[in-house]
Amino acid sequence: MSNNLNRQNFTPLNIDGWLSRERSLVFVLVITTAIALYLCYQIIFPFVTSIIWAIALAVIAYPLHSRILARINRPNTSALVVVLILGIAVLGPGIFLSHTLINQVSTGAETIKSQTNLEQWQSVVENNPKLARVTNLIEPHFDIRTVAERAANAVASQVPKFVGGLLWTGAQLVITFFTLFYLFRDKRLIIKTVKSFMPLSQSETDKLFSHVNDTIYATIYGTFAVSLVQGILGGVIFWWLDVPAPMLWGTVMFLFSLIPLLGAPVVWLPAALFLALTGDWEKALILTGWGIVVIGSIDNLLFPILVGDKLRLHPLLVFFSVIGGLSLIGSAGLILGPVAVVVTGMLIEIWRRRTSDGRTAESGVFG
Repeated sequence: MSNNLNRQNFTPLNIDGWLSRERSLVFVLVITTAIALYLCYQIIFPFVTSIIWAIALAVIAYPLHSRILARINRPNTSALVVVLILGIAVLGPGIFLSHTLINQVSTGAETIKSQTNLEQWQSVVENNPKLARVTNLIEPHFDIRTVAERAANAVASQVPKFVGGLLWTGAQLVITFFTLFYLFRDKRLIIKTVKSFMPLSQSETDKLFSHVNDTIYATIYGTFAVSLVQGILGGVIFWWLDVPAPMLWGTVMFLFSLIPLLGAPVVWLPAALFLALTGDWEKALILTGWGIVVIGSIDNLLFPILVGDKLRLHPLLVFFSVIGGLSLIGSAGLILGPVAVVVTGMLIEIWRRRTSDGRTAESGVFG
């Protein structure tokens, strides 16, 4: 009798208790998986920028790859051909631009140094009464020449870092195109694998993928391409007006144009103001007119042509997503930021749709 009671009251912990052997193994599996995922994250993180840009290029160049694949029907060859085409299209201008920018940054720094010496500065001020009045108001509180010289020295000291950054960018591009090759070759397998892990229905997954594609398309063509055109137009007008380092300022204009609510005026407006203060009123008016009429309106002209009815986020959302993305992971944030916002909005919409009319979230899994 007592033996039976003992068997009933003291069940072995490893058989039916809370911490059973099977449950312990599950915990070990969870912890091991978490550690493995963390290690993989640490390994992959340095290459996130390259991977994101490879995905963006794969989305943009997919129509070209499809046409080439339909003609030769060889996945490896077609993927290699498209990667070579994109490599030439990106690396050729990139190498030329990098070489020119290094020269213009160095030359521009020396020009600022030479033009901010005492004799040169006094000559410029004496020949421009309006600039003299502005200088007299500012100089008691703000030493313009000293600040300009410090800025020039800072720019010159950053040239080696700039060169090192270009070398790292080149390495990232190699990784990008290497990844791009396999994205083209194994596109169907990759998409199928990703979809198999999605906790969404087939229709929800397809809609999510479609929105991500549209966002990448709109970001590349509606933001990147338009900003590039604005930078080129700015560099051309700076070159035509004989402003020093036109390619450098065109590149700066391109970078600022990527950021909504800032844009190209951050560059051409101070330049026009400087030209006016130094007495070049004709150049100042030409630059102002070009900036307002041509550079300022190119967005409204090109965006409908390049993007059409693709997704376009509210400018405020674009601003925060781009700035936040850039601060988080660098240049890839230009793509990842808007994509993250769109994916979040889609997931919220899925929750709202599934739980409408008092339904549970599980009811839409197979919808």
